[in-house]
Amino acid sequence: MNTPSTAASAASAASSAPTPASTAPVAPGGPRLRGSLGPVGLVLAGGVSVQFGGALAVSLMPRAGALGVVTLRLVVAAIVLLLVCRPRLRGHSRADWGTVVVFGITMAAMNGLFYQAVARIPLGPAVTLEVLGPLALSVLASRRAVNVVWAALALAGVFLLGGGGFGDLDPAGVAFALSAGAMWAAYIVFSARTGRRFPQADGLALAMAVAAVLFVPLGIAESGTRLLVPVTIGLGAAVAMLSSVLPYTLELLALRRLPASTFAILMSLEPALAATAGFLILGQSLTATQTVAIALVIAASMGAVRTQVGRGKVKVAQPEA
Repeated sequence: MNTPSTAASAASAASSAPTPASTAPVAPGGPRLRGSLGPVGLVLAGGVSVQFGGALAVSLMPRAGALGVVTLRLVVAAIVLLLVCRPRLRGHSRADWGTVVVFGITMAAMNGLFYQAVARIPLGPAVTLEVLGPLALSVLASRRAVNVVWAALALAGVFLLGGGGFGDLDPAGVAFALSAGAMWAAYIVFSARTGRRFPQADGLALAMAVAAVLFVPLGIAESGTRLLVPVTIGLGAAVAMLSSVLPYTLELLALRRLPASTFAILMSLEPALAATAGFLILGQSLTATQTVAIALVIAASMGAVRTQVGRGKVKVAQPEA
């Protein structure tokens, strides 16, 4: 599953707005290439943290249930972000609060649907299906004919992943993963809107608090007093740190020196990272067909993002002609 800064970066890439770093001409092998290795490492570390946090969440589900795990993750992440960001509660308009509330609702739905998916199907296929949401958003935002190729490639991957009819995957799990992808696309839109209305990460912290408040009743209804077991709380806090707090911090640092377009391409590797985490931690192996399917979706995501980047460069170059 994606992190807040990942979503914001995808929104930046989808709008085809190149950053200064992405448009500055640099000779091959020059300082930009060497300097980008550090931020790329931070992004990859954040991606590994997210997916291994997801694998840990799956292992926690027998103790706390899917909704209970989401509750623990959101509550701990909200507490940490509120303490770190200390967002101002005054001086915001009704439209500002409406945006942040919808952002929080979207965040809660995205997390809840995704964890329902990974409770039923392996982590790798779940993330592969989920990433179709941002991919579809990128294709629709671009409206270029070449993106039909990327969409077809992604659909071919999904077809292979389901064995031609999702016979090897739980249909409910597939539906939850696709719904989580739709919420991820909505999350990207409202993340960008919230970022424009609130300074720094204040809007994110407030939205995370909204999501946590919404999920607490659901977690209590499913898990009850199991959420109060010290071991469960500790594991839930670990999931929150791995899946939200740590990757957000690493990616925030990376984005200071890394173009959003490059970041979005790296985001496309998440299905592969998820499959690796599922194999190492949960023992979830993939068939050769499923591996090819994930590769096709990754290729489609990268192609769509690179198409957006190329379109942005053309727009920048036109006034100079």
